[in-house]
Amino acid sequence: MAALKFFTLTDLSVVLLSVLVLLQICSAQNRHQCAPSSCGNIPINYPFRLRVEPEHCGYPLYELVCENTNVTVLYISEGKYQVQAIDYNNLTIRLVDAAVQKDNCSTIPRHSLLRPNFTAASPFNWIESYNEQPRVATFMKCLNPVKKKDFPRYVDTAPCVNGTPYSYVMLGGDLTDVGDACTVELIVPSSLPIRGDIGNVSFLDVHNDLVDGFELVWYQVTCISCRGAEVCYLLSGSTPDCSASTESFFSGIEYTFKYQRLLILLIIGVIVVARLIFLGPCVLGFVIFRWRRRHLSMFEGVEEFLLSQNNFTPVRYSYSDIKKMTNNFRDKLGQGGYGSVYKGKLRSGQFAAIKLLLSNDSKGNGQDFINEVATIGRIHHVNVVRLVGYCAERSKRALVYDFMPNGSLDKYTSSYGGADGNVVLSWNQMFKICSGVARGIEYLHRGCDMQILHFDIKPHNILLDENFIPKVSDFGLAKLRPAASNNTLSLTAARGTIGYIAPELFYKNIGRVSYKADVYSFGMLLMEMAGKRNGPTNPVDSSGSYFPNWVYNQVVSGEVESGDTTTTTTTEDEKVVAKKMVMVALWCIQMKPENRPSMGRVVEMLEGELETLPLPPKPGLYPDATPVIGEEGYSDESSWSSSLYSDETISLVTSSE
Repeated sequence: MAALKFFTLTDLSVVLLSVLVLLQICSAQNRHQCAPSSCGNIPINYPFRLRVEPEHCGYPLYELVCENTNVTVLYISEGKYQVQAIDYNNLTIRLVDAAVQKDNCSTIPRHSLLRPNFTAASPFNWIESYNEQPRVATFMKCLNPVKKKDFPRYVDTAPCVNGTPYSYVMLGGDLTDVGDACTVELIVPSSLPIRGDIGNVSFLDVHNDLVDGFELVWYQVTCISCRGAEVCYLLSGSTPDCSASTESFFSGIEYTFKYQRLLILLIIGVIVVARLIFLGPCVLGFVIFRWRRRHLSMFEGVEEFLLSQNNFTPVRYSYSDIKKMTNNFRDKLGQGGYGSVYKGKLRSGQFAAIKLLLSNDSKGNGQDFINEVATIGRIHHVNVVRLVGYCAERSKRALVYDFMPNGSLDKYTSSYGGADGNVVLSWNQMFKICSGVARGIEYLHRGCDMQILHFDIKPHNILLDENFIPKVSDFGLAKLRPAASNNTLSLTAARGTIGYIAPELFYKNIGRVSYKADVYSFGMLLMEMAGKRNGPTNPVDSSGSYFPNWVYNQVVSGEVESGDTTTTTTTEDEKVVAKKMVMVALWCIQMKPENRPSMGRVVEMLEGELETLPLPPKPGLYPDATPVIGEEGYSDESSWSSSLYSDETISLVTSSE
């Protein structure tokens, strides 16, 4: 095998060497002199060449075009420029925009030319000193006339360039000198002074400067001796070769051995390419196999779960059924990080909301999809959204729910009204909604054989049907656990939405994660329903205010009312509802989990009398500021403040029916 490898490498080297020699023979026979040429009065020498000349004469990036036998043209960044002169000693070339005419001052350049046009790959560069700003002329159009004293660098283009809006040229400066009512049309190089008094400069002077053109420098290339050689051409399109006109066949062979290191590199490159050609398909096949195996395992995990659930009532739909229901996904209701929601219609004529999950969301082997189907597919409650069906067709996944015509609760918690700008919920409606949400969460915690922890309670995930009955939805972050297990569980990372996440998911010293995390999220939901999340309306100094603390202080001082901005009167029942929602919310958002009530107790507090509610401890902003109270998490009634029933009030967001 080693002998075979050696023979193969030796044979390949001989073949490559023979090919190079043959190519050199052909090149030596076909070479011809690249004599200097001209276009008009512009001499064309190395490294420049005309487009009609052979490609091996000069560099491709220095190609010129001779138009009408006497006009030399160079194209830069899609701009057309006439060549005025070429200085081969100083390596400079003078250009002028082809649109500028000498005896017509109304002609202006057609293309901008700036320093960013000359990158590292560009053969030309801008000529400027390190201590000098770029000499440029900026053409602008302004809506209003510009005063010379306010903008001394501006030169009026009238009477050469007239029209509305007003036209000006700014000499030097930068874009910060452009007036508010002016827009930049183009920026071109200029040779006019950019410092000192330019008040005497007219647009005719600017136009004459444009006619004179500007200079660019080109990079010095190898083979400087090509300027005096009889023959000057490029090998392989980029390597220059300069020699006498009497070169022979042997000069090609001499060149080959002179650059033997290049030959070795070529041989190595060919070997590497050959290996890639033969090994590439194998590597590609292996990658495809691993990709398919990973995704098939993900699909199999979902399928195994669905096959193991024999007591599911939701219907399994095909992806074609989903497309028919949504009329090819025509009516889009919303979009989030999980995917998109579309309005559909079942065969029975009932409307449905169809959540189409992202096809590239493969984290956790489809765990979010399994969570949603496993939780919501096994429960039935008036305050939990009903899963009508689902689709699991390889990477295509969708969930079919009952359609909620009134959308989500987040559209109604703002003080500016509802989803349509004119639908406003009354305090009684808000109270019924929060009570329904509490009963729905309480059912998830204790209503079935498996305890379901939602971990993402927020207004966006509370849907409202045609009668504004709330439905808890979106179980993608939910956790299932046996109802008889202990109250705590372990999580590898915090889950939920910022602002509603319980603090124990961040601070391990507060307590273990349990169903009390949903209680905290519900408390923040109540806070948002009862008052403005953005803080107090008229505090003396709200720069450091923490809204729950501010509400608590108002409760303790007895300054609580329903601040209805849509009516001049507020009933006593509405005041009681507002106070009760605030009291329950303050209990639910206690820093330590053991200080929060269970959702069953929350339902009792909402349905009970206000006078029976004990005053909650003050919410702590930091873990070490949280007070430690009794085992049940409630203070005794002796701590109740009678000032809660005083006539002094705090303003909360509300509205009338």
